[in-house]
Amino acid sequence: MIYLDHNATTPLAPEALEAMRPYLEKFHGNASSIHSAGRETRAALDDSRDRLAALLACRPHEIIFTGGGTEANNLALLGLARAHASRGKHLVTCATEHHAVLHPLEHLQRREGFGLTVLGVDSRGLLDPADVRRVLTPETTLVSVMTANNETGIRQPVAEIAALCREHGVLFHSDAIQSFGKEPLPCDADALSLAAHKFYGPKGAGLLRLRGGISIERIAFGGSHEGDRRPGTENVAAVVGMARAAEIAAAAATNETQRLAPLREQLWDGIRAAFPAAVRNSDPVLSLANTLNVSFPGLDGESVLINIDLAGICASSGSACMVGSIQPSHVLLAMGVPRDIAQATVRFSLGKGTTHVEIADAVPRMEKIFARLREAAETD
Repeated sequence: MIYLDHNATTPLAPEALEAMRPYLEKFHGNASSIHSAGRETRAALDDSRDRLAALLACRPHEIIFTGGGTEANNLALLGLARAHASRGKHLVTCATEHHAVLHPLEHLQRREGFGLTVLGVDSRGLLDPADVRRVLTPETTLVSVMTANNETGIRQPVAEIAALCREHGVLFHSDAIQSFGKEPLPCDADALSLAAHKFYGPKGAGLLRLRGGISIERIAFGGSHEGDRRPGTENVAAVVGMARAAEIAAAAATNETQRLAPLREQLWDGIRAAFPAAVRNSDPVLSLANTLNVSFPGLDGESVLINIDLAGICASSGSACMVGSIQPSHVLLAMGVPRDIAQATVRFSLGKGTTHVEIADAVPRMEKIFARLREAAETD
């Protein structure tokens, strides 16, 4: 199997598994209990928080552990918007955000009377900071823009947007779920969301880094965990694994970027040679080094995915499967990609296990698939 879907999830790092093992097999106490078993797991939780805070250049109490990236985004957006609604109820985001950002903001707009401005992007998927400046009003309390897009890999100018928000006294949140571990974090946001399984940590673990002194409303109830901000017994083993995986990923990020960029270009060159009409939906300079988003005009995107899967290659569609029908990616549509081309799109995302040999093996397999699908399309 050739795994080219690292933006969807990554395999668990062996070092992370080993760090987790004692808390899966031996140390089972509830970290909120005051007895010795609880103190053992509390010590591991506190140590992991300290280590993650050091990586994220913040204080330990600014780390809120969550059950993943989606929860971290929901806590940031719902919690911050509601906590600061007395100052204003205008929110700003970008059309190419992940649904874990768009859907909570749309809920606030539909159900809780917030105003929401969704800004467009150019053909590369880039948001212009000047557009953010243009829509800010005295009622604006929160702007959310991701650091890098999960489908195309495009990196947004979040450092400029964060500075603009600080200048206007507006909170800035960034979904950094795809970028952490691939490159240094590009800005010091007021709130930052991460998910462990995107950087070789366990699934079901994430965090929200929230700048100290910023009030946030909880979105769930039932306990006073995580500084009274996120109730529920902490998953100590997953947090320990997340901390270890984050350290490894952060240390290797620069080298991995330099290693993966040529492999991504090798893959693109092979695809383009095999299917000259292929369209690249990302800028190689402005995108994450591991991500390649390609459309295949004239082919059916679902057929391409099924066939490359049967050929032993794992990748993802740029679309979401909804009720049995392929819907075009909202990201690509926002970039101005025609609907029929957006529906014929595959995202390839490389990772630690990707090698030159794998790419060299994948390309001829896809060449055969393209030839077969073209032939089938011509006979229809």
